[in-house]
This record gives sequence, C-alpha cells and structure tokens, in this order.
Amino acid sequence: MTCTFAATESRLAQASVTRFDQIIMARSRSFDPDTDRAYQNGAFIAGGAAFPQRWAVAAQAFRDRAGTAKAGYSMQQDLPYGPSERQRLDLFRPDGPARGLLVFVHGGYWLAFGRETFSHLAAGALARGWACAMPSYRLAPEVRVADITRDAAAAVRAAAALVEGPVVVAGHSAGGHLAARMGCTDIDIPNLRRVVPISPLGDLAPLMQTEMQNDLRLDDAEVAAESPCRLTLLAGVDAHVWVGGQERPAFLWQARRLSEDWGCRWTVAPDRHHFDVIDDLADPGSALTRLCTLDA
Repeated sequence: MTCTFAATESRLAQASVTRFDQIIMARSRSFDPDTDRAYQNGAFIAGGAAFPQRWAVAAQAFRDRAGTAKAGYSMQQDLPYGPSERQRLDLFRPDGPARGLLVFVHGGYWLAFGRETFSHLAAGALARGWACAMPSYRLAPEVRVADITRDAAAAVRAAAALVEGPVVVAGHSAGGHLAARMGCTDIDIPNLRRVVPISPLGDLAPLMQTEMQNDLRLDDAEVAAESPCRLTLLAGVDAHVWVGGQERPAFLWQARRLSEDWGCRWTVAPDRHHFDVIDDLADPGSALTRLCTLDA
C-alpha cells in the first residue's frame, strides 16, 4: 500500500509539474515583445486611430442610401444564419439580376468589429452588377478561432442560397484568414469560384506569442487545423492574395507565405497600408474590385 501510494503521489506530482510547465510556456509565448509589436498596425499608421470611426460613418451613410431612387441597390439587414445575435448578415443587391455574389468578411483579429462598420465596401461590387453579403460572426474569447471559421462557412452558405451564380469570398486581416479557410478542402461552399484573402493571417503560429493569445487561446492543434498555409486549396477554386505595399513586414510575410504554399497569385498594392488596403473595394474600376467580381 505504501509503495502504491508513493508511486501514485510521484505520478501526480510529475503531472502537476508538467502542467505547470505548459502554462508557463504558454504565458511566456504570449508576451514576446518583438512578435507582439510585429502584429500591431494602428501605431505604425499615421492617423490610424481615426480609421474605425471613418469606416463607421461611411458605412452608415451607405446603408441610409439603400433603396432610394438614386442608389441603384437595395439592402436586406440582419438575416440570421445561426442563433447568436452576431450570427447575422446584411445582403446588398444591385437593381436587376445579380451576376454573382461577393461575400466580404471583416477583420479585427477575431476580437472586434462587425459587418456594420464596412457596408460601404459593397459599392464596387454592386456597381459591377454583383450582390454583396457582409456577415458578422461570434468573437473571441467567447468562442475559438475554429468556431469562427464555422460561423464564416455557415454565413457564406446562407448568402449563397439567396443569390444565384458564382461566389467569391474576400476578407481582410482576420477576415482574410477566414476567406482563405473558405477555399480549403475541409469546407464545402456551393458555387465557390475564388477566394481573395486581403492582408491575411495565413499562419496562426506567431499569434501565440502576442498578447492576443490571452483571448484567442490558440494551441498547437488549432494552429495546425486553422492555418491556411498548412492546409490545401480546393481543386477548382482560384485564390489570389492581396496585400498593401506599406504593410508591416509580418503581414507582407504572411501574404507571401500563403501565396507560396498554395502556389497562387499575389499582388502587392503600392502605397497601401493595413487600414486603407481595403478602400479599393468601394471603387468599381479598381483592380481589387475587378478581381473580386471575376473580371480579372
């Protein structure tokens, strides 16, 4: 009995030490200052703090114009694709039959923002005769990145059921990660023709060394399962990675890495930083909008 108790106590002690080491390792990875700094954007953009309010004002004005005589588009708001209040999407339709569907997935490191901040970015696709869906999704730390991927897939499927024709999924930053995930072999999206990850996070491993890890709670298994760089692009789906030329080096690396791992095209947009790289989506004549509407 004594020997058995001693052996058990020894195993429990060893397990506690191992668990303690894992916690300490996770915490130490979460606060690497160089990596944390590498994934900060606003601090390195002149006037960066003003962009969210600027987006919100433009988005509200765009929604206010929907359905008016001169708008050329209509809007369906708060369409549910799941039970949560954040599992909602807005669908903008051009006057007349839509040529296809663009789904834009917002960014915010899976921690912030929603569809309401980016409505105005539908303008370019609408002017080219495409419908545009903008979903919100649940955020960390309430849910994990894998759950958010499932939200994105459910939102795209729900939107695709409402609009006939080809589907393109674009997204920015964390939304770029989600756009890329929609093109992977483990996810089935009807009529998906192209994904356009904009400034994407293709490899999630570095984020385990940032302070965001406290909320994201990534582990090695989730990084392997949710990093598009480590997954396979579905046959028949085109991918084109887009990134700003003035982005932080970490984001240029992420974009290049994804394009190399997938063997797909990538574009570095001159003079664009992480916050204004999406502006061209509002311009029907821009190269980015043409790419997102299968005209390039």
